[in-house]
Amino acid sequence: MASHLGNSWDSLLKAQFDSDYFDTLRNFLNEEYSTRVIYPPKRDILSAFAHTPFENVKVVIIGQDPYIGEGQANGMCFSVGEGVKCPPSLVNIYKALEYDMGIPPTDNGDLRGWAKQGVLLLNAVLTVRAGQSGSHAGKGWERFTDYVIRIINDSDTPTVFMLWGGYAKAKGKLVTNPKHLVLTSVHPSPLSFYQGFLECRHFSRANGFLIDNGRTPVDWSKRALSD
Repeated sequence: MASHLGNSWDSLLKAQFDSDYFDTLRNFLNEEYSTRVIYPPKRDILSAFAHTPFENVKVVIIGQDPYIGEGQANGMCFSVGEGVKCPPSLVNIYKALEYDMGIPPTDNGDLRGWAKQGVLLLNAVLTVRAGQSGSHAGKGWERFTDYVIRIINDSDTPTVFMLWGGYAKAKGKLVTNPKHLVLTSVHPSPLSFYQGFLECRHFSRANGFLIDNGRTPVDWSKRALSD
């Protein structure tokens, strides 16, 4: 797994990439990728960081681990590659976006347009076995992504954290800086969507916070790079 991102994350994460625990994680991943079907493709494991440099981060959306279906995971939480059918959770995110801001849903689940605007689409665990949710939990990714959240928390640049579901909310304990806004809701999965996610209005609330703090709001209608 290449750990050179070509942007500001390289220096910020170098100590993690060079650490003993990450060497252990890297060896585990090499074995997994050589013997099993693992998502996302190796080249995409760190794509959330490649698309959203640290200094651009204005919103952090935290997922659990990648999609487990063939061709879905692309290294950014809730996002899929262009031309891939939107999974149910992403369909529901689009419904909530329409409810909140009147932006109609699209069949395109590629969220690189959000990432390029400063939305860090961060899974807590960055890899997974095909068909086995949580299969790479406890292997070191949580330590890595906790470190990422702490770096962002330690910055005084006002940032929005969107925590959807119990797993993401648990990461909220790492966000202690009062300069930031933490928004929580149930998960957008079909099991919990109608228990409050539809009406959470996180997208407009995030933009209001960004504007109030002198930052450019996110154009949530620009989901794909082609939008």
